Amino acid sequence: MEFSSILAMLVIGAIAGWLSGKIMEGRGFGLIGNIIVGIVGAFLAGLIFPALGFSVGGGVFSAILFATIGAVILLFVIGLIKRV
Repeated sequence: MEFSSILAMLVIGAIAGWLSGKIMEGRGFGLIGNIIVGIVGAFLAGLIFPALGFSVGGGVFSAILFATIGAVILLFVIGLIKRV
């Protein structure tokens, strides 16, 4: 993996984590936490969407959308676990 792809993954993860924190009513975790939530959310979406037959496409904006949806799902699950 090249440095530029690692940097792109971190930037997309940070944006997706920040957006998911805004969508889920302020459940953000700070910069590092948002990056982690965004990356894990992108991984989660990468597992769920192909199994369901959905495809987002290529490019930076679709990667951000894909990671944001996965991060929102992740934050929703974390919220359910915290309630129990």
